[in-house]
Amino acid sequence: MKPKSIYVTQPFLPPLEEYIPYLEDIWNSKVLTNGGKFHQRLEQELCDYLGVEYISLFSNATIALVTALQALKITGEVITTPYSFVATSHALLWNGIRPIFADIQADSFNLDPKKIEGSITSNTTAIMPVHCYGYPCDVDAIDKIAEKYKLKVIYDAAHAFGVKGKNGSILKFGDLSVLSFHATKVFNTFEGGAIVCPNKEMKNRIDHLKNFGFSDEVNVIATGINGKMSELNAAVGLAQLKYIDKSIDRRRKVSDIYLNQLMGVPGISFCNKSTAVRENYGYFPILIEDNYPKTRDEIYEILKEYGIFSRRYFYPLITEFPMYKDVPSGMAENIPIAVGIASKVLCLPIYPDLNHLDQDRVIDVLKRGW
Repeated sequence: MKPKSIYVTQPFLPPLEEYIPYLEDIWNSKVLTNGGKFHQRLEQELCDYLGVEYISLFSNATIALVTALQALKITGEVITTPYSFVATSHALLWNGIRPIFADIQADSFNLDPKKIEGSITSNTTAIMPVHCYGYPCDVDAIDKIAEKYKLKVIYDAAHAFGVKGKNGSILKFGDLSVLSFHATKVFNTFEGGAIVCPNKEMKNRIDHLKNFGFSDEVNVIATGINGKMSELNAAVGLAQLKYIDKSIDRRRKVSDIYLNQLMGVPGISFCNKSTAVRENYGYFPILIEDNYPKTRDEIYEILKEYGIFSRRYFYPLITEFPMYKDVPSGMAENIPIAVGIASKVLCLPIYPDLNHLDQDRVIDVLKRGW
């Protein structure tokens, strides 16, 4: 008998019977979008939960990234990481901005502040780091660089819902932080995203930009886009927000089992996650080293034969795609650590409903190496 498939992630969903009353309310009100009451409630409840001042909800995180760059009027060159999902750098190209890739740290997989400073030119206007896998960047070092060179900082915080560092929510750092609420994320609204911003004035600007630039019924004050979140999506977020701590705790238990079972396996190593005081356990990356019995790609295929679908996040690097191949900073010799990590990384299945038997299947294959 073919084994049950185990995927790298599975969305958490609230009980259907708890979502139906929201649908009934939406059907009765006929308010489907344009900042309805569920949209407004979700913004406030997320501010309260995440410990931030202002949030603007979006239809997805990519549109939020594009809008964040517009809101800060970023031009020229932006320093970013090659080790991320391609939406990070695509948002730059959509704004006519030239990405400059800097290498990552070997222990955290995040943008290396030392490499950032060495990449700054007279055309640099901003830095766009990524809290990779939800592990916080060195925000203090990045803030110092930004202040020294008068640069803006936009954090791609797609993975970082609810993550806290030593000074509280990591979403408070930089000029703006962008969250993803995609179905694969720790907190989801099916599709969705948000920009976390520091003051009311910036929130107002972002809200105008995501609604075509309208300031009222007859006035357009900015070259905006349609990035609004619907009431249906906002209702999903409200229905599941009450379960988010339980969901993260279950992810933590899955992560702990992997660590305990795989820590001593020759050829398997882990990212250093010590900078987060509160993780969200959205991902569980391992590195397949040279002394493991199989290569990373071989064990990836073997896992699939056993019905286990891991992912090689992030392989290939962004710099391998055709629209970035001619960017000099993305040449392999300039980003050797990112190249090395991308060749070894494997993200294992992790989600709240992953049961012990299925997790044991994953661990057994990795322990045997075949």
